[in-house]
Amino acid sequence: MTGRTGGDPELGRSGRARAAPAVEPDAEPVPPTPPRAPLPLPPEGGFLVLDKPRGPSSHQVTAWVRDLLGVTRAGHAGTLDPGVSGVLVISVGKALRLLPLILEFPKRYIASVRFHGPVGASELEGIVKEFQGPIFQLPPVRSAVRRERRVRVVHKLTLLERRGRDALLDIQCDSGTYIRTLAVDMGEALGPGANMTELRRIGTGPFTETESLTLSALADLVAEAREGSPQPLLDRLQPISRVWKRFPQVVVKDSAVDALAHGADLAASGVLRTSSAFSEGQRVVLVTRKGELVGLGRALLDSGKLLKARKGWVVDAQQVFMETGRYAPHVREQPPKT
Repeated sequence: MTGRTGGDPELGRSGRARAAPAVEPDAEPVPPTPPRAPLPLPPEGGFLVLDKPRGPSSHQVTAWVRDLLGVTRAGHAGTLDPGVSGVLVISVGKALRLLPLILEFPKRYIASVRFHGPVGASELEGIVKEFQGPIFQLPPVRSAVRRERRVRVVHKLTLLERRGRDALLDIQCDSGTYIRTLAVDMGEALGPGANMTELRRIGTGPFTETESLTLSALADLVAEAREGSPQPLLDRLQPISRVWKRFPQVVVKDSAVDALAHGADLAASGVLRTSSAFSEGQRVVLVTRKGELVGLGRALLDSGKLLKARKGWVVDAQQVFMETGRYAPHVREQPPKT
């Protein structure tokens, strides 16, 4: 298996090509799909959790889903190499605007690692413990990002099975962690060297492989929807709230919503309250007092200072979800004429 590992921080958006991708003999085929009439999906869109097979690229799978549903755009976050299988979250409709949030979710992988020489049981257990927590990584030469040393956190690393020189690992890590590099680094730390032989992603944030759809299962659901039974498909379309509710929320006043919908940043005067503590520079979600999603942004102050601020900008708004005109614009009172 060649190329980058899963966990690439690249955010993918499908192109317009509709050619069928080449697949490995044991992979589920991704057939060419002619343009279709759009299906009646929710106005806010949603997320499909697919079980990507080995063979096609993440971009090819995303393009196939786009054409199958008859939508103009679809996107994915967290690119998997062609040789990697597992959870691929694809967004359609307005949910595309929430892809930056999915990029920040931690990932979970099952990886097969082969050591190039004998490794003792106690040594392997020790290195597994050593590689939990913050680690330094240098992206592979064949990667989509600049090759700069960076820190990623391995939240949990578990040895599931050991057979001779092969080890099966369960890895829960930051988004953007290179599992191939992790395997190589573990091998170098032990001495004989190692390489990753197979990789499967079993989780992205709240989405797991237990709720994922194979390509053929999705095609069946779409066929049912086009024959007049859309509910089974809609039941598998994950709501946008499963993503944005996992981030700190800043509740805004009704008078601030229209300005935010037009692309303005959030001023201190427009804040009602926050849902939880957050630090300066952290991603936050802007919501109405009714719990409606307004947009995404970066906090310009930590939550404590933000709530105490009386003037100035407090959130740099970066993505708008709320439509304009839903809330009345704020009208400043004019001073009386003298």
